[in-house]
Amino acid sequence: MGNGLAEGFGSLFLLIFAAAFPIVNPAGSALIFLDMTRHAAHRTREGLARRVAFYSFLVLNVSLFIGSYVLEFFGISVPALRVAGGIVVAAAGWKFLQEHEAEGVEEGSRGDAASADDYAGMAFYPFTMPITTGPGTISVMIALGTSHTSHDPLQYRIEFGMAALLANAVLALLVYLCFAHADRVRRLLGNTGTTIALRLAAFILFCIGVQILWSGVAEMLAPWKLH
Repeated sequence: MGNGLAEGFGSLFLLIFAAAFPIVNPAGSALIFLDMTRHAAHRTREGLARRVAFYSFLVLNVSLFIGSYVLEFFGISVPALRVAGGIVVAAAGWKFLQEHEAEGVEEGSRGDAASADDYAGMAFYPFTMPITTGPGTISVMIALGTSHTSHDPLQYRIEFGMAALLANAVLALLVYLCFAHADRVRRLLGNTGTTIALRLAAFILFCIGVQILWSGVAEMLAPWKLH
């Protein structure tokens, strides 16, 4: 019985983690985070990474457990969320592709004291949303949450909730580690390698936004295909 419970818990953990990890993409998001905080000191970046990880944990859990109720209260469908979110994510990816064409990515503490509050104000937007846990992640979490309804046995729902909390905590920890130590990637890759990686991460973010947008449009048009 205990083995069955542990196996079920492990399966749920892997289901939630595997569904969210590719979209959260801690390593790719960390490169964009590095680009946007390239003039910040390591201490400032580490504190900001802690905030982003905490906010990401909150967004993941709120989306999973009560996201469907929030959408229902405001009369927003999941396809509409995906269309709007896809536009936001694609626009952010396009913006990052175009920015800093002539700038380096070297770190410096210049202006860090004056801009520390500004960085803190960016912890939720745009670092948490839409870069780390954006509309794609939210829609996946909502879909996972609605697939486990009140009709499921109480023990199963408790098991699902505990597995979800652990999976989201691991994701948040990975976000913190990748963001807090993103400057080590720059030192490892060098300026040219980091610039290439940043452009690739921004392009992937743009593609994710287009995919989310396309999925939402396809869901909206699905009823008309039947006629």
